[in-house]
Amino acid sequence: MSIERALRDLREGKFVLLHDDDRRENEVDMVIAARGVRPPHIATMRRDAGGLICVALHPKVADNLGLPYLTDIYKSVPGFKVLEATEPNDLPYDEISSFSISVNHRKTFTGITDSDRALTISELGRISALALDSRVIEEFGRNFRSPGHVPLLRAANGLLRERLGHTELAVALAEMAGLPPAVAICEMLDGETHLALSKEKARRYALERGLAFLNGEEVIRAYEEFHQRGGCK
Repeated sequence: MSIERALRDLREGKFVLLHDDDRRENEVDMVIAARGVRPPHIATMRRDAGGLICVALHPKVADNLGLPYLTDIYKSVPGFKVLEATEPNDLPYDEISSFSISVNHRKTFTGITDSDRALTISELGRISALALDSRVIEEFGRNFRSPGHVPLLRAANGLLRERLGHTELAVALAEMAGLPPAVAICEMLDGETHLALSKEKARRYALERGLAFLNGEEVIRAYEEFHQRGGCK
């Protein structure tokens, strides 16, 4: 029942903890639907998780917002040898990076405060709902500036058929929950070991705070069943 509970919690604007796989990054991310993010959620992610607060987007949304992979931008820019020299062709856990551009909402000040990032992320949830069905590049530009303090992650086109990262797993959860597939995610780190927070500690955190804890295999299995039912929830 952990999947059902996690989907319900996402709909209710609560955090879900998501572990990818022991053989991949072996990390746990805090996950929350972007549309409902408020300043206290940002404070919780930076205080209790401590990783990079990003927004994962469904590939259809990314296409309709005109968002490229950052590596493709680098390849298209002539004259900067450093971009070619730093190509991420040796990732130890995957073949590609999901990073796209970074943004701030145009109504933010510096963009980094809890209030500023909450505004940016919640508005990304709003515009992602529109971008599911139509191209909204001009509206995106009217509302957001780049670079900014919220990195965008573009999920692989085939989602879990192509890549099994937190980006794809989180977007798949949002899709199954019937939410706009824009999800804020943040890696949980350990201030004692200076490594990723272990699954055991993350599970304890989830238990103490009444949060759902999922692993990648559960999400993959549920997503396959979801599509076998025709994508209806």
